[in-house]
Amino acid sequence: MTQPALFTPFTLRNLTIRNRVWVPPMCMYSALGKDGVPTDFHRTHYGAIALGGAGLIIVEATAVSPEGRISFHDLGIWNDEQVAAFTPITAFISAQGAVPGIQLAHAGRKASTYPGWGYPGAEGTVPVQQGGWQPLGPSANAFAGYAQAEAMNESQIAQVVTDFASAARRAVDAGFKVLEIHAAHGYLIHEFLSPLTNERTDNFGGPLKNRARLLLDVVRAVRAEVGDEPVLFVRFSATDWVEGGWNEEETSIVTDWVKDLGVDTVDISTGGLVADAKIPVSPGFQVPLAHYVKEHAHLPAAAVGMITTAQQANEIVESGRADAVLIGREILRDPHFPLRAAAELGAEIDYAPAQYGRAPFSRS
Repeated sequence: MTQPALFTPFTLRNLTIRNRVWVPPMCMYSALGKDGVPTDFHRTHYGAIALGGAGLIIVEATAVSPEGRISFHDLGIWNDEQVAAFTPITAFISAQGAVPGIQLAHAGRKASTYPGWGYPGAEGTVPVQQGGWQPLGPSANAFAGYAQAEAMNESQIAQVVTDFASAARRAVDAGFKVLEIHAAHGYLIHEFLSPLTNERTDNFGGPLKNRARLLLDVVRAVRAEVGDEPVLFVRFSATDWVEGGWNEEETSIVTDWVKDLGVDTVDISTGGLVADAKIPVSPGFQVPLAHYVKEHAHLPAAAVGMITTAQQANEIVESGRADAVLIGREILRDPHFPLRAAAELGAEIDYAPAQYGRAPFSRS
């Protein structure tokens, strides 16, 4: 029997990922106190997913600096205490045969907000008096309902580049094999990329090459810091879903630029920059954007967004519309989705946990 495309291995640099069912970064807002340290929750959460048969697990958006957090309960990787807490998590993921990845992030103008749960009735930006901090962005504007960002000067921009490089080094030291730079969902790098939020007139604003400068500087610094071995992803929002905003054509152009600097794969999502964007949400609605980038640029592309069944996921890969799929909500509902999908598609795999042998992952 021919192995389903979804369960064929995928090799990047010297790293082989056992299948094309990958887990995207999904914020849990559960860091210890306000210091960005992962907890027993994260060990259990990511451990359960690792047992479920995914090929790659990308740990949620992890801030490269305290001011880069979305909320005060975000994970961080700016100090050695955080590295020490991540190390057993990556070790367990690896021991189950999955690849540990991490998304390195800076929230930009969407920083210092209340978490998505645990604070009933609290929305928007946390005031400085209540433990919040001043959000930063390319320009002095605001996401709807949030505080106005402080327009960054070139010294602050240079510090962000340094922070990404330092975070990448710590991530490798913690055992992560894939590093993803977050350039999507309306956070800092996306804010620089999009003309809707980047109003600068200096070398970081205006033409596409200037708007992409922060991302290019970050990629260059990260690759220089970690060397050739770690696999490097960039997550893009391929469109703002707003006329005159960032779009799939610009995404494809910049994809080729980051490829030349050592990026191995792009992870294609959409939106997040503008609160009232009209997004045509439906099953697999972002797959055409991943396909566009894959066809017009020269890097592998992964697709994400309302991919919920084994047949749907396999067809996306088998058709060549994307090289892998990132499955989020369905993994939260069932961390063993990859093993169930393998059984449903008739894939031959050898990584179902032996301890679960009395309850085989099959339809019977």
